[in-house]
Amino acid sequence: MSEATEQRRLETAARTVGPPVVLPTRKPRSLWSDAWRQFRHHRLAVAGTIVLVFMILATIIGPFLWPIPWNTFDMAEALQGPSLRHPFGTTDLGHDIFARILWGGRISIAVGVVAMLVAVTLGTLIGAVAGYFGGILDSFLMRMTDMFISIPSLPLLLLITYLFQDRMKALFGVELGMFLLIVLVIGGLNWMPVARLVRASFLSLKQKEFVEAAHCIGVSTSGIIFRHILPNTLSPVIVAATLGVAQAIITESALSFLGLGFPPDIPTWGRMLYDGINWIEFAPWMVLFPGAAIFLTVLSINYVGDGLRDALDPRRMFAI
Repeated sequence: MSEATEQRRLETAARTVGPPVVLPTRKPRSLWSDAWRQFRHHRLAVAGTIVLVFMILATIIGPFLWPIPWNTFDMAEALQGPSLRHPFGTTDLGHDIFARILWGGRISIAVGVVAMLVAVTLGTLIGAVAGYFGGILDSFLMRMTDMFISIPSLPLLLLITYLFQDRMKALFGVELGMFLLIVLVIGGLNWMPVARLVRASFLSLKQKEFVEAAHCIGVSTSGIIFRHILPNTLSPVIVAATLGVAQAIITESALSFLGLGFPPDIPTWGRMLYDGINWIEFAPWMVLFPGAAIFLTVLSINYVGDGLRDALDPRRMFAI
């Protein structure tokens, strides 16, 4: 075939084929966008999120909008059932239960969140150190963890609260002192599951190639722990933290119900249950509505935790 014939053939083929087709490129999805897509398909988790957000907003904004202050009492309206003026009824001293639930929810939810932060911080540090360094230090920290797990938490919680409540009140005042004592005790007795989760993740991740590469380029030990390994362990820690908030709220309610929590003039949900237990036959609304607030909050947090567990599971994240 001559050169001229070949040239004509190429020109004909170019006119026949036309311009190249450019296929649309798909934007790569991020880890968190996939987690959000998975979370949205968990209906109970979405419903729990809506209820939880509503409860938090109600406790923050509600006391400013409700016309009856939480600490105002009127003996003429004592033990009144639910009505338009008092939707949740009144206490034996004439307090509006709805106003006290709105105000007390701030403290109960704050105790759960702060106690969870204490437990997650302590458990993450212990688990990271044990999993990364291993050896004798790992054995010592894990035996200490086993010792704390074997101790019954509720009796120890009651004992520590009883022994130190007067000292904390003298140092920081009644409200702040009891708040600090309760969150420190609850957080200090619930870090063990987080420590085990973080340790297991560190034992698996410290052998990976990206950790060895970080060693080769001279990254410090703290940098490898906090910048390279720890971010990859956040999924189980987030789930454990979410469920820990619910557990802390229940524990604070149990303390207040047993009379070792906040004093009577601080209306947490658990304290309201404790104050209303003697009136349960004559005024069941005194325990019904605080108990319902605890139930709804804890249930919604548990559903959110289940949704996060499924959304952050790498085996299911790309299934949808």
